[in-house]
Amino acid sequence: MKNILVVGLGVSGISCIKGLNKIGANIYAFDELSKENLEENLKELEGIKIEYFFGNEEIEKINFKKLDYAIKSPGIKYEVPIIEKLKSNNIEVISDIEAAYRVTNATIVSITGTNGKTTTTTLIGEMAEEGGKTYKVTGNIGFGMFNDALNANKEDILVAEVSSFQLAGTSEYKPHISIITNITPDHMDYHHTIENYVEAKFKNIINQDENDYAILNYEDETIRKNIVHIRAKKIFFSSDRVLEDGIFSEKGRMVYKSHGKTEFIIDTKEIFIPGKHNLENAMAASGAAIALGIDIKAIAKVLKEFKGVEHRLEFTGEYNKVKFYNDSKGTNPDASIKAVQGIDKPIVLIAGGYDKQSLYDDFIKAFDNKVKALILLGQTADDIERCAGKYGFENIYKVKSMDEAVKKSFELAEEGDNVVLSPACASWGMYPNYEVRGRDFKERVNYYGGNIKES
Repeated sequence: MKNILVVGLGVSGISCIKGLNKIGANIYAFDELSKENLEENLKELEGIKIEYFFGNEEIEKINFKKLDYAIKSPGIKYEVPIIEKLKSNNIEVISDIEAAYRVTNATIVSITGTNGKTTTTTLIGEMAEEGGKTYKVTGNIGFGMFNDALNANKEDILVAEVSSFQLAGTSEYKPHISIITNITPDHMDYHHTIENYVEAKFKNIINQDENDYAILNYEDETIRKNIVHIRAKKIFFSSDRVLEDGIFSEKGRMVYKSHGKTEFIIDTKEIFIPGKHNLENAMAASGAAIALGIDIKAIAKVLKEFKGVEHRLEFTGEYNKVKFYNDSKGTNPDASIKAVQGIDKPIVLIAGGYDKQSLYDDFIKAFDNKVKALILLGQTADDIERCAGKYGFENIYKVKSMDEAVKKSFELAEEGDNVVLSPACASWGMYPNYEVRGRDFKERVNYYGGNIKES
């Protein structure tokens, strides 16, 4: 019977504990927060035998000698005291997706990338459904991959959105189908260097062999530079050029070309979700679906009908002929660049949040006379304002809260404008996650918009 320490009692930690309980492991759990602060989380674990340790002062109470390994929650950095203590005791520290891989023989479709993960993952799930496959959307979507992996049968498909945090904690992880949507600098506060970040992303692919598939964005220079390390069968996609083999658009038609044979998938104008980035997401998802043996007609049907995911350029409402969009999942500059590029009309942009040590130059340059006003809040407001000033953008309003931001957007926006929340930053510090931030934005938009409609 294994002795396993779960570090972190968030969504992935709880999922791991539930799974470990099913396989009869001796479970130990650590969180740097106090028991009082974790009351709601702990309710989910009632009835499971667990030895708990709360706060860094209890680290010394842990008997490291009897531990077989530890499963770390993704967001916990490797420099924190508990992880350093585990490493100094030569205890293997793995992520939840590594633990999931080790306990399942289901087919894993693993989706990563700086942006587009959630949309691509959700699309693949919809395509699996339409194709009559038994599947589970998991990873960063849902309630944790480890427990889902334990419950999966051999014929099931685990469609997993995975982050660089999770991939950094893998060693054996080997999905049957991997996707890298794109790679741009992100999470430098966690990985410290771009090289570490890229290395983590490529752990999605590095253990694959010639029996596996890698779905790759041909237009991403970092991906192209690392092709030599990929042994899996490659399906490239491109929104910019015609490929010898792969998925691309030609004369308004999205097609798949393989071994000289070209198959029509869909007219690009029939893809419901807008923007070039969503065309790329559609191509990536289609590549995975083709590798899974899903019929082209099923793929096209999903692309015609899929309305997008919450918090990703999500239409929130229209008031006084001004449209509002929730892009709270724009948690880095590159994601928010894509949001700005995906909207045609003049934009009142709400941005700012937690400082991940990102650079904002390309974000400001992408405004390209489309952003008429910038509303800033959060820890990064001053940094973004300074960067905007370098490029001559001065129509900036700094606010203290989302309520102020939305109120100001109603004052500034005129008929025909779009108000877009796309923060280019994480939500931490002001919100527990981007979902809560997005819902707060939507509630306030509908509140102020409703009052306008009544007046």
